[in-house]
Amino acid sequence: METPQQWLAWAQAASPVAPIAVAGEPGVRGMAPLLRRRAGQLGKMALEVAYACLGEQRDTPLVFCSRHGEVSRAVDLLSALAQGEPLSPTAFGMAVHNANAGLFSIARVDTAQQVAMAAGAASVEAAVIEACALLADGAPQVLLVVADRPLPAPFASFEDCHEQPHAFAWLLQAADVPGAVFGLSWRARGSADAPRPANAMPASLAALRFMLGDAATFEHVANRQCWRWSRHA
Repeated sequence: METPQQWLAWAQAASPVAPIAVAGEPGVRGMAPLLRRRAGQLGKMALEVAYACLGEQRDTPLVFCSRHGEVSRAVDLLSALAQGEPLSPTAFGMAVHNANAGLFSIARVDTAQQVAMAAGAASVEAAVIEACALLADGAPQVLLVVADRPLPAPFASFEDCHEQPHAFAWLLQAADVPGAVFGLSWRARGSADAPRPANAMPASLAALRFMLGDAATFEHVANRQCWRWSRHA
């Protein structure tokens, strides 16, 4: 799904299913081919939504959030080491967690602050807190990019949700318009707080569905916290 209409229909469905992965990768036409070739599927998804959300706007801090990041590249590098093969410098450079955010900065000649984050099942919540901290520190807006894909085969047994490739971007700013305010709070996890089932969509997609829908609240149990997203009219 790519268009706003497709995503809104998905979010408002009575029993929404997670998006279906399709073959191919985003074109990322806004980036020069020499740089674009360095990015894999995860990077191209993240870059595509970042370009679409930010356009030509510069000097906007970026928070890049991915629970798993480029773990597939890391597995390939470790496999090469185990087999005594030389490592690709490009593959090594693109395996770090801030690599795709760095590509975005280089391609746009933009020196705005960047943060790359991973916090397990609560990655998107941690990224929103980081973005809010940047807003509180004086940034007029912050671009939050969320991107993930399924774990590679050696780690597939550790998946705790129905993983699939997805990416989205939010351009965040401090609330100044009545009726367009969202909140995020948390409390310690209690004995009655059950984790999401293993066949549920990724928590990042569930948060996106809440943002696009009309529900008043959405709760997500992760690690030792119960996170509560709220919509304030």
